[in-house]
Amino acid sequence: MPLPALERLYIIDREIASGKYPNTNDLVESLERAEASGECKSVSIATVSRDLEFMRDRLKAPIEYDAYKRGYYYSENTFRLPGVFASAEDFMALGMAKSILSLYRDTPFYDASNHLLETIMTPMTSAGTPAASGGDRDWLENRIVVPKIASAKLDPLVWKTLVVSLKGNRVITFDYRGTWDAEYQRRRVRPYQLLFDSGVWYLYGFAEERKATRIFSLSRMANAERTTSAFVLPANFRYAEFTGDSYFGVFIGQEKRRFAVDCYGEAVIFASERQWAANQKITEIDGGVRIEFTSTQYDKVLKWVLSCGCNAVPRMPEKLLDDWKLHVRKMGKLARKWEKTPP
Repeated sequence: MPLPALERLYIIDREIASGKYPNTNDLVESLERAEASGECKSVSIATVSRDLEFMRDRLKAPIEYDAYKRGYYYSENTFRLPGVFASAEDFMALGMAKSILSLYRDTPFYDASNHLLETIMTPMTSAGTPAASGGDRDWLENRIVVPKIASAKLDPLVWKTLVVSLKGNRVITFDYRGTWDAEYQRRRVRPYQLLFDSGVWYLYGFAEERKATRIFSLSRMANAERTTSAFVLPANFRYAEFTGDSYFGVFIGQEKRRFAVDCYGEAVIFASERQWAANQKITEIDGGVRIEFTSTQYDKVLKWVLSCGCNAVPRMPEKLLDDWKLHVRKMGKLARKWEKTPP
């Protein structure tokens, strides 16, 4: 249903449920007042009559006409349009979804998504809706909050080009500067999926010049263009199928490895209470726990181990142990340098 019509129906529903027995003229006047306050647009008597028929025939609203009071009423006085009688749990879920949506505030689809949630929640918080059913949402918006995280900004034109290309399975070209690149390079990619991780959007797709799948950060893209070349989406295009059963964010390596990490101190709870991989196994060891799993996300696992500081020691694979030792030695060298000459 178009949004203007939906907004109009909820206002009509509110007026009929109020017990004022409004007729079509009264409903038109109510919509005119709603237009003045920005709730919806006013319509003619004919449109209101069609809305009443739609509510009665399609939405099963028990609308009756009282000839004595010359107005409409609900023969079932507890009836309201779907949404108004949503449970407190449903309303909380919507509120939390709105809060989580704030993580995407700097992305182009935030305004549209936020408006959609507001449209759904508005009839649930209209006048006369009990607080227990979500009528008062101020407590929810101020007591259940998703803190902001550092995010990478992206070009809205890049986003729009990618979304259109994804929908039509069209090859795209763009200028890209990798982490270690000094200048932008032109890329030609078959876009598979858009991924979001820790405040950053990524494109996962097939890089034609590399003849392999690659991951690109949208914040490092420029001059994106959709080409006329179409491609067939492969059966195994999904990013999640290549992470080696682990959940460390956006990263794919070429080799699936078996990992084992011993955790101590505060890292014990941190490691134990999360699901790091579909096949993870956690066992108790002297003074801590050992977590084992498989993954292709080697760099992400290394960063995770290093983030635990002195409370995590890798056991396998050997490469992870060697890289961890290398970082520890470098950090020790920096610490000794700082002790001699504080920054």
